[in-house]
Amino acid sequence: MSLMNPSQRLRETTRILMRKMGILERSGAVCCSITMTQCHTIVETGRRQKISVNELAELLNLDKSTVSRTVDQLVNQEIMLREPDSTDRRYVALRLTAYGEELFKSIEQRMEKYFTEILDTIPEEKQEQVIDSLQLLAEALKGTRCC
Repeated sequence: MSLMNPSQRLRETTRILMRKMGILERSGAVCCSITMTQCHTIVETGRRQKISVNELAELLNLDKSTVSRTVDQLVNQEIMLREPDSTDRRYVALRLTAYGEELFKSIEQRMEKYFTEILDTIPEEKQEQVIDSLQLLAEALKGTRCC
């Protein structure tokens, strides 16, 4: 990898990272028996308590139609509720059901354990460097689109 230019090294490192996290596998795209999109939808809703489809779409960087379909599935599974706003008929708030809250807490606990285990394998003096670098990468990704 040392003969590659920096953008090639970034691409290869990112590809390896995605593989190791199971993002490319169909079976790896499941979190607690739900899809990754459903998982992220539950987490963002759980963290905010109440959110709209438009807000979710922006947070998840997905089309509104994709988020709407995901929400439909979660409503049908009794994980999420739609609540019309009493003052603005156009606004529909999304929130988790009691079952959805349990699922949210379970996801948060599992992810905390998973990332703690990962961080524990990195030398303590390098942990902040890794986190800072990933934050820089995430910020750089905000302004770009692939394909």
